[in-house]
Amino acid sequence: MAQTERRHSPHHSCRELRRELNEAQRDTLGELERYGWELKFVRHPLFQPLVPVLYDPDRRGYAILEEDGTLNEHPPFVIRPH
Repeated sequence: MAQTERRHSPHHSCRELRRELNEAQRDTLGELERYGWELKFVRHPLFQPLVPVLYDPDRRGYAILEEDGTLNEHPPFVIRPH
């Protein structure tokens, strides 16, 4: 049985994604962008806060931004590479 892709429109602009973040997350993202980090996508789990996913090209790794703006480099779920 073929598995269908559940991701929606993978090419959101960074500006669109930023609008979904709270102030603490935007502040942290701004600082991390100076070091090459990129906001890749935002997960929208049902009945839970959104989960911004960042990518560090130097280490080729993903992390999430918590609601308080802290960076979590060990998210509680697997992030599949695009």
